[in-house]
Amino acid sequence: MPQMTEPKLIAGNANLPLAEAIARRMTMHRGVHTGLVDARVERFNDAEIFVEVFENVRGEDMFLLQSTSNPANDNLMELLIMADALRRSSAARITAVIPYFGYARQDRRTKARTPITAKLVANMLVGAGIERILTMDLHAAQIQGFFDIPVDNLYASPIFALDVISRFQGRMDEMMVVSPDVGGVARARELAKRINAPLSIVDKRREKPGEVAEMNVIGDVEGKICLIVDDMCDTAGTLCKAADVLMEHGAQEVHAYISHGVLSGPAVERITKSQMSSLVITDSIQPTEPVKAAHNIRIVPTAPVFAQAILNIWNGTSVSSLFEQDTLTPIYETLYPGIS
Repeated sequence: MPQMTEPKLIAGNANLPLAEAIARRMTMHRGVHTGLVDARVERFNDAEIFVEVFENVRGEDMFLLQSTSNPANDNLMELLIMADALRRSSAARITAVIPYFGYARQDRRTKARTPITAKLVANMLVGAGIERILTMDLHAAQIQGFFDIPVDNLYASPIFALDVISRFQGRMDEMMVVSPDVGGVARARELAKRINAPLSIVDKRREKPGEVAEMNVIGDVEGKICLIVDDMCDTAGTLCKAADVLMEHGAQEVHAYISHGVLSGPAVERITKSQMSSLVITDSIQPTEPVKAAHNIRIVPTAPVFAQAILNIWNGTSVSSLFEQDTLTPIYETLYPGIS
């Protein structure tokens, strides 16, 4: 059945380069120009956010692109206010494309008298009129259950698998995928299955939040090229210490594949001085200049997979098909040629 509306993109200020890249990819996929809806998002003198949409969006299928990264509160409020503006402008459907879902670490009560902020954010998004969520690598899978609307959670591991196969051709029998903690085993196992590599675990014990007292390696990493896999890297303290421990246990090289490069505070300096050969992150969070300049940090694009996911949602086809290498490889063939 032919579509009655066109997919329309609108973006906040959190990650405009990614939004523009998604628009370019959609133009390439469809052969029809897709641009960002003209709008302004500005602040009054007291930092109050104001949004004005300059194009008619009545009856349109709107995709609102905005990560809730640093500054998390400002970007979250932009997202909510833009959603309200679209709803009051009679948009037919509003899908929030949130490459990095902030507050996801607060997904449960770890001690008495603490909030479950991820659930609060979910309520706010639905209350603002958002009818569907498209995101990548939620910190905890159960966050999908906080919503009473559809949530499509894309994964970075299929993209990372393509990157590993491309970068380490001829050395795949030396690979070892490493989970930086017991809680991340499922995520690490997913990449290990895709590249047919064994799995190891770094078991860490914390004295208090943010401080790791002891680390032990479960599995034989001697002579292996170790790939640490996690969903986010904040200050990089634990990541760099895990790299040191793996090298002490005889690892040949240590690389890290992290979905969301939060990289706050001393993170970039720690990574550049660490024993890690490389840290690979996605552009779900707009990289800062120090991140771009770091010699051992690489960024892989997510625009191809987000563009295709948006088109699949718009035309009513499967989003989960993008988890398969056969479907994803053609989308990334210009970046990773020669992989079948």
